[in-house]
Amino acid sequence: MKLLVTGGAGFIGSEFVRQAVEKSLETVVVDKLTYAGDLERLSDIEDQIKFYKADITNREFIEHIFKTEKPDIVVHWAAESHVDRSILDASPFIDANVRGTQVLLDVSKENDINLFINIATDEVYGELGEDGQFYEDTPLIPNSPYSASKAAADMLGRAYHRTYGLPLITVRPSNNYGWWQYPEKLIPVVILKALNNEPIPVYGTGENIREWLFVSDCAEAVFKIIEKGKTGEIYNVGSGEERRNIDVVKSILNILGKPEDLITFVKDRLGHDFRYSLNTDKIEKEIGWKAKVRFEEGVEMTVKWYLDNMQWVDKKLKYLKNYWEKVYG
Repeated sequence: MKLLVTGGAGFIGSEFVRQAVEKSLETVVVDKLTYAGDLERLSDIEDQIKFYKADITNREFIEHIFKTEKPDIVVHWAAESHVDRSILDASPFIDANVRGTQVLLDVSKENDINLFINIATDEVYGELGEDGQFYEDTPLIPNSPYSASKAAADMLGRAYHRTYGLPLITVRPSNNYGWWQYPEKLIPVVILKALNNEPIPVYGTGENIREWLFVSDCAEAVFKIIEKGKTGEIYNVGSGEERRNIDVVKSILNILGKPEDLITFVKDRLGHDFRYSLNTDKIEKEIGWKAKVRFEEGVEMTVKWYLDNMQWVDKKLKYLKNYWEKVYG
């Protein structure tokens, strides 16, 4: 079984690739290496994979890769993924998430692949109030340019399954966190700012709720879906570990022994979704998968990883400081 993994040098994609190598699976990685992609994430296994630097919107090159490598399974992680960036400029999200997905679906169809795993997100469902959960048949009501682009990619995949018979499974994970995450998302931002005793920006009053899934659990779930999932189906991948943003921040400050007066409330994100929560009955019953890592354990492992890998983080800081100023003011 040969895997072609798009976005395999990204945060979650690289974890999936590392696990694929552990399973002795032949793995081809395709990644554009944008600001969030980094081959350092794959440095320990670089001699065990085949890598192509490629833009998934470049159909001619993607066709060349497929004809050369003849993959059996495509696992499509590649995406522009940060809501704040999509609010600043939606164009890259339409290009990568919609056009890029369409190219991959077309080329996969033409090459008769055995399975296409289309990675979506819980954000395609929109938002919840204090109660309720998202089920796989919940209507999609995305609220940000990012989630709208992912909803389009999600629906394109399902259309290719229905119209052309492309063997495809849709996966909708909740918020991932863990080692190697680019420091623009909440948890690494809090860690780095706390370490430098800088004000920690928290949108609004910090009451927004997310469901936190450790990155290794997410990758393991996708392998289980490849093994046991049914084509044409959707699987929510969640942890049940819901936390208010303010509580996430306080947990990290407590681990680092930093004072809570570093917390600085900033103007709320435009269109900020209040809460996400995934029902995972389907994947538990049909696939036999359940998240292993509790949030308290995962956030401690994450903090430790950043403390042990500040050399990698320091390479990002110059660019990040400009970005943080643009987003948080």
